[in-house]
Amino acid sequence: MALLLIHTGGTIGMVQTEAGFAPQTGVLETAIEALQASGNVGAEVQVSAFDPLIDSAQATPVEWDKIARTIHAAYDRFDGFVVTHGTDTLAYTAAALCLALPGLKKPVVVTGAMLPLTVEGTDGTRNLRDALNAAILSPAGVWVQFAGKRLHGGRVRKSHSHAFDAFEAEAVSTMPVIPADKLLLNTVGDHRVGMLSITPGTCTELIRYAAERCDGIVLRCYGSGTAPESPALREALMLAQSRDIPVVAVSQCAEGGIRLGTYAAGGILRDAGVIDGRDMTPEMAYAKVQFALSQFADPKAQRAYLSTCQCGEYTAA
Repeated sequence: MALLLIHTGGTIGMVQTEAGFAPQTGVLETAIEALQASGNVGAEVQVSAFDPLIDSAQATPVEWDKIARTIHAAYDRFDGFVVTHGTDTLAYTAAALCLALPGLKKPVVVTGAMLPLTVEGTDGTRNLRDALNAAILSPAGVWVQFAGKRLHGGRVRKSHSHAFDAFEAEAVSTMPVIPADKLLLNTVGDHRVGMLSITPGTCTELIRYAAERCDGIVLRCYGSGTAPESPALREALMLAQSRDIPVVAVSQCAEGGIRLGTYAAGGILRDAGVIDGRDMTPEMAYAKVQFALSQFADPKAQRAYLSTCQCGEYTAA
């Protein structure tokens, strides 16, 4: 049994410096050697580390693509894959990997830590051990292993800023992978995608600016999918529609999602052709818009992709 661990950086592999915690080469490798020596990991582990290692706050779609390409290129030589990642953008990367690797027949497990491996009381040792074993035992797909839980990579979200049990995901039966006969690679570029929230007294100038300049928009709406009916907001959304850029609506609520058309107050969204994001997380919606823009030049094809459940990222029924 052979595993490839792709180490991007993040808290798990950091050390204390004068400026605060920062990634350092060798930290993760030392921890893996200790786990193997103690018999806690029943596989050979090869490490492929980013150079330089990054804080996940620096991650972009370029890094998503780099991870996916690494897995795709090494796919035939390994039985499973682990990605160590900073927690701040871990959910975005897990979502992106679900979309990047159709036909995945092996487990890809993303993990990290709230405290570095170099700090007493770290959760990193447990998460690393569990992720390596999950990469041996889990079904095919993209998973997040954290605080003793294995979570759907297309549904996961960070729910706490400092607790060890920092991630949640709705349990669904659909596997976190796009079905395909063989492993494919969907590449992704870094497009101008804005994520904006509806608020009481929304600054519609920002939404209009995004409608003018962005390639796509994720709009975080109230509850089941409502927004204030105002001439300025309507004009901004109609401008996005006239430019044929995708606008996907998701809920600001952590659970339940939206259902456009439930309330009359959502009429402005329907009139502007906003795409119903249902119960997608904002992280998945953002990644999905990036992939739609990367995979398709035709706005109709982009819309069809965004309106179709790809890997269990939303409840289709």
